[in-house]
Amino acid sequence: MPIADWRGLLRAGDWLALLLATLLTAALFPLVWLGGTAEKAVVRANGEIVAEVRLTETRSIAVDGPLGTTRIEVVPGRARVAADPSPRQYCVRQGWLTQANSIAICAPNRVSLALVGRNRAYDSLNY
Repeated sequence: MPIADWRGLLRAGDWLALLLATLLTAALFPLVWLGGTAEKAVVRANGEIVAEVRLTETRSIAVDGPLGTTRIEVVPGRARVAADPSPRQYCVRQGWLTQANSIAICAPNRVSLALVGRNRAYDSLNY
């Protein structure tokens, strides 16, 4: 069926419903996909919490893992993995984390940095 054929079947109410659905989707996108404001950084090694730092502080944390020491920097409003002995440096390449529920995982060294906000979101890492 050519495109022009089905457009003729739509009435004004159908177009209005499509417009409202599109606007609602656009309006809800930031609420669903953005993590919100982060309040603290949680550092884990081997699955155990080794540090929780409020994002109002400036701090550097050294975490020992099987490959060596991972260095994490926290400054007001953001945090990052500054150095890691892992071969591919994926967690370092994540850069500064600023949104709640963002995470940098240094899998070979078994260290992770996560930012959390007031409300914890559920995602695949929580299952």
